[in-house]
Amino acid sequence: MKILIKIFIGLLIIVAGFFCFVYFLHYSEGVRAGKLVKFSSKGMLFKTWEGEISQGVSESQIFIFSVEDSEKEVIEDLNRLQGKFVKLNYFERYKKLFWLGDTKYFITKIEEEQD
Repeated sequence: MKILIKIFIGLLIIVAGFFCFVYFLHYSEGVRAGKLVKFSSKGMLFKTWEGEISQGVSESQIFIFSVEDSEKEVIEDLNRLQGKFVKLNYFERYKKLFWLGDTKYFITKIEEEQD
């Protein structure tokens, strides 16, 4: 019985370590610019903020991103700047976490750009 408890605790520590690694460590950081074409809250059980900017004329130049609920100022700015040219500061996680967003890219700051 003691061996099963030790195995369970070991597995629990591994799973917790994986989620901490995915949540707290960022794979990359950067800036993307383009026209904000979509921003909305979606989901049934877990509501997430999702958006898109167009970085050119073809559909392959669409940058899809998520925003965490705690980023209230970013959410307000994105709602206000629909259809405008924006510059987005973001970080990328190693994996997607479904309760945070549909993508690995999370916006931390937004600036309005001139056309």
